[in-house]
Amino acid sequence: MVNNKQEKKEQYAVEMQGITKVFLNTIIANDDISLKIKKGEIHALVGENGAGKSTLMSILFGLYQPTKGLIKINGKEVIISNSIKAGQLGIGMVHQHFKLVDNFTMLQNIMLGHETVVKWEWLDFKKAKKAITSLSEKYKLNVDLHLKVENASVGMQQRVEILKVLYRGADIIVLDEPTAVLTPQEITSLLTIIKELKADGKTIIFISHKLDEVKAIADTITVIRNGKVIDSFLAKKKSINQIAALMVGREVVPIKNLDKTNLGPTLLKIENLYVRKMNSISQSPALNLWHRFKILFKKKKHNANQEYDDLREQALGLENFNLEIKSGEIVAVAGVEGNGQSELIYSLTGLMKASRGKIYFNNKNVTNFSAKKLYHYGLSHIPEDRHKYGLVLDYTVIDNMVLQNIDQYPFAKGGLLRRKAIQFHAQKILNSYDVRGSKSGFAITRGLSGGNQQKAVVGRELMRQHQILIVAQPTRGLDIGAIEYIHKRILEEKTKGNAVLLISYELSEVMTLADRIVVLHSGKTTGIVPAKNIKKQMLGSMMAGQVWENPESKNEVKETKEN
Repeated sequence: MVNNKQEKKEQYAVEMQGITKVFLNTIIANDDISLKIKKGEIHALVGENGAGKSTLMSILFGLYQPTKGLIKINGKEVIISNSIKAGQLGIGMVHQHFKLVDNFTMLQNIMLGHETVVKWEWLDFKKAKKAITSLSEKYKLNVDLHLKVENASVGMQQRVEILKVLYRGADIIVLDEPTAVLTPQEITSLLTIIKELKADGKTIIFISHKLDEVKAIADTITVIRNGKVIDSFLAKKKSINQIAALMVGREVVPIKNLDKTNLGPTLLKIENLYVRKMNSISQSPALNLWHRFKILFKKKKHNANQEYDDLREQALGLENFNLEIKSGEIVAVAGVEGNGQSELIYSLTGLMKASRGKIYFNNKNVTNFSAKKLYHYGLSHIPEDRHKYGLVLDYTVIDNMVLQNIDQYPFAKGGLLRRKAIQFHAQKILNSYDVRGSKSGFAITRGLSGGNQQKAVVGRELMRQHQILIVAQPTRGLDIGAIEYIHKRILEEKTKGNAVLLISYELSEVMTLADRIVVLHSGKTTGIVPAKNIKKQMLGSMMAGQVWENPESKNEVKETKEN
């Protein structure tokens, strides 16, 4: 018979007592935090960007050492000196910012640090691939194991991070914003996976800003604000609105596009746009020739040319895309990730070349212009991947706020930088968008939390002079208060007379902000519908490939025939 004291000692998988973390002797990220997580439960950590959630979990995973406090794992006091020690204690962490080697394959990344070897210490890729494939199939985490990370979508990179933890067999799994880059279908699948992991006896620490997901999956919720624990309670005890109020310290008011702005002239026009898939053979001249040679070697010339043309057609990421966006209008693109959204964004922003078709900015043909030239013609772009296309992480926050216009007045004159003007402009953005931890802009950008990095990018793009805003995943990784603020600022673009193209995998965000919604499936448009009174089910059908027929256009055709 086990006594009560022993039962009490063993019931917690994680105990963090009086954890304080101070950076540079001035920045208090965690302030005397105490947290207890029961074995086999899903414990959610929620709070604003920069509240200290990720820092606390980085301490648990051994990436940081606490300034004060102690940690117990399964009732035993431990010192977690690094991530290797954390792994030995059965702790795994899926980071908000991916920890992947860009020029390694997915398989190499998953194996890295946990390699299996055969005689003479050769890496046993076959055994590892078999184990990883089994996990991938079990949890429906579809990954191309031979694809390099630098060529993979953001969603696939996230799935690889989850596979890494599962491959290492962790019992305590920290998920830091795991659904931030996933599609609705992938989120549903992941939440199912998490429940299965719990059923297997795993302990899950779930950090998320998406309170509907938190309510759906968590047993217990702890709210952190400004580095302190505000409250800890059973998930079923409080509503989403009550949790949101605890997070931000005030009532959160939902934002909705109700503004009937008079539309002006067309600012963005896209005609018959064709774009090759990212990383397809047609994007690489060398591979282009190599594939043609292989086909010619195998077959007669006339057959080879036909097969090569078929191969090129299969490589289309976006096909015959047409769209006009007027001044004062927000048009959103909805669809499951990988159905042409990235190709559309990159071709419009100068990051990829269009194969065919035309792009007009304010009646100016800008097809295949460079990114710099497009900015000159009035473009602002909030990229999907803030690290790859939005920020130089080892620059200061101030420098990142003027990247596109660094050679223009008032930031430069006569080839010399005007530091005071740069600093004034940057700090105006940081104050307006509440970018925390930036030390008035002098902090290195890499040191900011993901949400604060995102707020900095959004602020920079919205506050620079522009007529056309192309925005992808603007609220990825943001808390509910920041989302409210960003949505409000995007809606202000309408009153300023700008044209907005919004790409988001969050259907609620699309339906909240858009005037019209374009749905993509397999690189083709399956419908362009007014956002007012649209149902999620209808959007879901179009996202699955069902073509929407406009009843108004049918009536117009009928009237024309009768006349």
